[in-house]
Amino acid sequence: MRLVSSSVALTALVLGALAPSGARAEGPLREDHARDDFVVREAMVPMRDGVELFTVILLPKGATGGLPLLLERTPYDASRAVGGRATTELAVLRGTKWLGGGLIHVVQDIRGRYRSGGDYAMYRVPRGAFNRSDTDETTDAWDTIDWLVNNVPEGNGRVGIWGTSYPGWLTLAALREPHPALVAAVPFNPVVDVWKADDWFHWGAFRALYAFDYIYGMETRKGGSPRYPYEVRDLYEFMLAQGAAGTGLGPRLDERHEMWPRLMESPSYGPYWRDCAADQWFDAPKRRVPTLHVHGLWDQEDIYGSPAAYSALERHDAANNTNFFVAGPWYHGQHFADGSHLGALDFGEDTAARFRDEVLSAFLGHFLKDEDVDPPAPVTVFETGANRWRRFESWPPDGETRRLYLQPGGGLAFAPPPADAEPTEYVSDPANPVPYEPRPNWEMDYDDPSLIAEWRRWLVEDQRFVDGRPDVVTWMSEPLAEPLTIRGPVTARLFAETTGTDADWVVKLIDVFPDDAPSSLQMSGYQLMVSADIFRGRYRESYEVARALEPDRALEYAVPLPQVDHTFLPGHRLMVQVQSTWFPLYDRNPQTFVPTIMTAPASAYRAQRHRVHHSAGRATHLELLVDTGGAR
Repeated sequence: MRLVSSSVALTALVLGALAPSGARAEGPLREDHARDDFVVREAMVPMRDGVELFTVILLPKGATGGLPLLLERTPYDASRAVGGRATTELAVLRGTKWLGGGLIHVVQDIRGRYRSGGDYAMYRVPRGAFNRSDTDETTDAWDTIDWLVNNVPEGNGRVGIWGTSYPGWLTLAALREPHPALVAAVPFNPVVDVWKADDWFHWGAFRALYAFDYIYGMETRKGGSPRYPYEVRDLYEFMLAQGAAGTGLGPRLDERHEMWPRLMESPSYGPYWRDCAADQWFDAPKRRVPTLHVHGLWDQEDIYGSPAAYSALERHDAANNTNFFVAGPWYHGQHFADGSHLGALDFGEDTAARFRDEVLSAFLGHFLKDEDVDPPAPVTVFETGANRWRRFESWPPDGETRRLYLQPGGGLAFAPPPADAEPTEYVSDPANPVPYEPRPNWEMDYDDPSLIAEWRRWLVEDQRFVDGRPDVVTWMSEPLAEPLTIRGPVTARLFAETTGTDADWVVKLIDVFPDDAPSSLQMSGYQLMVSADIFRGRYRESYEVARALEPDRALEYAVPLPQVDHTFLPGHRLMVQVQSTWFPLYDRNPQTFVPTIMTAPASAYRAQRHRVHHSAGRATHLELLVDTGGAR
């Protein structure tokens, strides 16, 4: 979701982005220079209800007609399209040298943000039960494209749309009822379902601090993204003192912050969240627009969305020639950055540059620019561990579903456990939660490279930082004699009990490097989290209705983990860790059932004993799709 920083607000102020709603700023966004190879136009594009949206149009100098347009709709300040870098070259300004020239670039502020008119609504829900107006992000995209093809004479009537994160969600919104001129779409790391596993919640567990910080930045001021002034810099310590999100963080917001009450009122998965979920929009698409879904295998913000949107549209691509999927070893948005490293991991090449040069350029060249180039393979995915690109006809590819079982004594194997194994137990105390990354837990400051790097790499942190905690239990396999490649979805089938009436379950699948790693000394014994997520126990039976757990009874939980494309190399071990807190990324479960955790009283937070079962009758295991070939 987050692609903004406090510097955006400063840039917006300098450029006059705080002008009254619908008004033009005084003076141009950028002064013309004699050596420019492009020209800048500014327009207020009218929507069907009369609201005007500020739009920046960047055209190659001397263009007379016949060029396609590439549109980005954003809540993050359209003026950044010309304010980010001093250059006379359009391809440098937009960072698209890999794409070549011959494009008109268009960037637009959505309603209520920066220079656009109208009122802002975060993830504006489509027209229907929760939006009784005649407009939404789909109609605004349609009206914008219609205006562009009729008012930019240099265009050739072909339009593409793209965007990362929130703009990725806006890209998918344009596909609900696509304009006839829309011929290509690229949603990068899109927000898709904010309850299931993007942004606000992960399977019921609330990303309270993340949501609070983002809402404060987006809804405090129309023309900026201010940062909240935390009085305690270590956010682990700060959040521990807040208690429940509604009573601790809520009073720090006010009536401008409209999304926060929605979150407080809707902790379960209901009709509102389904209406906002982009993968629910395509049961019967009116027209299939060629779409390239771009995913990051270690996306720390929106790791659910891209595979889900791809799957929803893939059902309608019988010829397998309009719906494409690509996944790289990236954090959120790294596809446009240096893709050679992530944290301690070295991929042996700039994977992001390879993606841009060979996949993205081919897709846009074929479908948007109408060039005589072949489209990319239907699926292009980077295989982590082995560090190589693989191509498939579909995702996930064919494979053999195998069960990786927890064993007594801390073992892990593909054989079922014995019948009489005793469960493994631990005590989870909300007063001493397990951190999600090594402390201190700093804020997500995009102006500080070291701080933002910590946020971007937390999914690949060496998990040895929680070694020795009594509330983190571990199972590990013997060293592998042969490589093991898994692709696609991972599901944990957890049999567990608690002395309480509610509990969270965090399951991690980890690649343990050899104690003397041949790649580098620093990677010796490294515990790489390949796939991990959290599940709130109260939603075991239904995502829509929270129910108390029966104490001291083993219950089965299906915990969906993020999708993977990973090879465990010979000499490596597989590891599974289970814990019940992941803080302060996720709010703490009181572990005693209350109607809503958002306002749980301090008295509800209690330490409880949890047990994970691994006997033949209650065999906790991970379901993995093991490679059987099929790559090209």
